[in-house]
Amino acid sequence: MNKYFITGLLVLVPVVVTFWVISTLIETLDQSLLLLPAKWQPQELLGFSMAGLGAILTLAAVFLTGVIATNFFGQQIILLWEAILSRVPVVKSIYASVKQVSDTIFSDSGNAFRKALLIEFPRKGSWTIAFLTGEPGGDVSSHLKGEYVSVYVPTTPNPTGGYFLMMETKDVVELDMSVDQALKYIISMGTVAPELKSGRVLKPKQ
Repeated sequence: MNKYFITGLLVLVPVVVTFWVISTLIETLDQSLLLLPAKWQPQELLGFSMAGLGAILTLAAVFLTGVIATNFFGQQIILLWEAILSRVPVVKSIYASVKQVSDTIFSDSGNAFRKALLIEFPRKGSWTIAFLTGEPGGDVSSHLKGEYVSVYVPTTPNPTGGYFLMMETKDVVELDMSVDQALKYIISMGTVAPELKSGRVLKPKQ
């Protein structure tokens, strides 16, 4: 009896959670319809609401923005827009910070998560997976003696929250697994382990 019940859970839970996540995402994107004037709302034009219409319009707007931003005139408009925002005292700081992070994460040339690492955290003898994000820069690097790397330690099961650390290169082990595999391992709380491969110590740059 217990065997059948557990088997049923293993089959249904991923399906239910997947549909719940998709449904929540669509409902969130549908909120973009609230930006339209009242007379342009689907309820007013069609007489009934359409679930998912806001999601479609949002994705279309993102795609259209990308198309515009890739041509010369679109780039000039963006530069003008950024120049205007850079003159607004509070907005310029928020916009610059968010843009820097988004450029790093979403850009094709970005290096948000370069490699999966194994580090001792939060104490010696306790290990966790982290991601290489770069090297310490600015005035911080002048206070660090030796070879250091910047790493991000995500929390489980929500990897969007975590800790930023600067660690000596000799204390970091580079793993022979992709970033996607490492993220899956973290989100599953270690239950979905990638293929076991040997790790190697990350060597300092010459």
